[in-house]
Amino acid sequence: MKQTWNKCWKGSKQPRKQKKYVFNAPLNVVRKMFSSSLSKELRTKYGKRNVIIRKGDKVKIMRGQFKRKVTKVEKVSYSKRRVILEDVAIIKKDGSKVPYPMQPSNLMILELNMEDKKRKKVFERK
Repeated sequence: MKQTWNKCWKGSKQPRKQKKYVFNAPLNVVRKMFSSSLSKELRTKYGKRNVIIRKGDKVKIMRGQFKRKVTKVEKVSYSKRRVILEDVAIIKKDGSKVPYPMQPSNLMILELNMEDKKRKKVFERK
């Protein structure tokens, strides 16, 4: 694999090369990797399995210590490759709360934020 990111890269079985591909990818490619699965109701309604996660979506946490918790997306950070959710925080020893960043693959979208016109067009295409 080359030193710089290559859009023609086909793939590899080696985890180190897979991680390197994601780490060196530009933000427009990382955005496409930010998809989360839809709930069964939304899958039947829209005919899609995954959707790129956005601020304001209502999600259910599927993995980790906050499993089964339903909350809203507060912030999406493409540079850090994490999603920050409301009411999901770790309490430090001094008593302060720190937001707990989650990977979008560990979330399931229950409600979509349809305020954006471009997002509505994505679902109207089919």
